[in-house]
Amino acid sequence: MSDEQNPKKITRAFVLAAGLGKRMRPITATLPKPLVEVAGKALIDHALDRAAAGGIETAVVNVHWLADLMEGHLTHRTGAPEIIVSDERDALLETGGGVKRAIDRFGHTPFVVFNSDSFWLEGPRPNLGRLIEAWDPDTTDILLLVAPTATSLGYDGAGDFYMDADGRLSWRGEREVAPFIYAGVAILKPELFADTPEGPFSLTLLFDRAIRRNRLKGLRLDGQWLHVGTPEAIQAAEARVRDSARIV
Repeated sequence: MSDEQNPKKITRAFVLAAGLGKRMRPITATLPKPLVEVAGKALIDHALDRAAAGGIETAVVNVHWLADLMEGHLTHRTGAPEIIVSDERDALLETGGGVKRAIDRFGHTPFVVFNSDSFWLEGPRPNLGRLIEAWDPDTTDILLLVAPTATSLGYDGAGDFYMDADGRLSWRGEREVAPFIYAGVAILKPELFADTPEGPFSLTLLFDRAIRRNRLKGLRLDGQWLHVGTPEAIQAAEARVRDSARIV
């Protein structure tokens, strides 16, 4: 059975790596955020290595800010996944527009979207593998990896979602606090991009549409999500990684 015929087999991914990383300045004045190192490895390599371990064979990576540095780094990677660069030097397309520009790369099969700065400590089973196993295209248009806000290191926001017993997600209301935050990894169907704007737009548009159809679901991250959003957060994340290694 080919990938096109097997909706459960997911071998392609899009890695969002074109952002400006403003909250990470001054580091990102001269270095793209995906190349910032945490625990001895660039953030994008953490993402791509996890993609490879989860069976992803091809990854499209978009570039914009300091794109030459990004391309140079990606060129020196070896092994899986195969890297295809989506060049956004001409215009930053945001999360949805960036994926849409490269949507033909995914054919008719669902694919994974990674935020290049998504970083977490794994539980007993790798979370990407769990996400792919949980994917059910008959009941779901988008499946998000979500993390508990209460245990996520470096995150002090109000959360993103509520999740019911069947895994269906709904947005938190204004001035409310929700128990789950989007952890930056999702599975999407390519046909969702057919009726979307040209140019920049956010993936939030597709999340909204899926919620209205009752087809946005979540999988709770097994482990701990580490929010690496500022220079100070790098040190906290590395300390947590060291602590975890000592416990193991």
